Amino acid sequence: MTLTIVYTGKTHTTGGRDGASRSSDGELDIALSPPGLKRAGTNPEQLFAAGWSACFLGAIGKAAGEHKVRLPADASIDAEVDLALDDEGFSLIARLNVSLPGIDRETAEALAARAHEICPYSKATRGNIAVEITIV
Repeated sequence: MTLTIVYTGKTHTTGGRDGASRSSDGELDIALSPPGLKRAGTNPEQLFAAGWSACFLGAIGKAAGEHKVRLPADASIDAEVDLALDDEGFSLIARLNVSLPGIDRETAEALAARAHEICPYSKATRGNIAVEITIV
């Protein structure tokens, strides 16, 4: 198998959840703050939800192409990522709520299932966090 690096995202983060993160190209330059605080900044859970939902929607587009289905222009994903705590420590729980207007439920479910197989975020998290994918 030949591995080809398609893209490398580079960031520099300081201060952890009370810090800042900036990409090497300057396109991302954000303040970070812990979840639930009324301060300027985002948090890793929001960033993860944004990244996964964007990647997953791209994977749905690829799956739609494989199935010869036209993806609607208003296709969207509402992602929710929980930071959970139990006796074993912190973990993540995710929900991806997929909206594919104009596509019947059976086809939408097939596209989401295929996307979950090919999406790099889904592959990276498989077996590591609980995830629920729902067609809305």
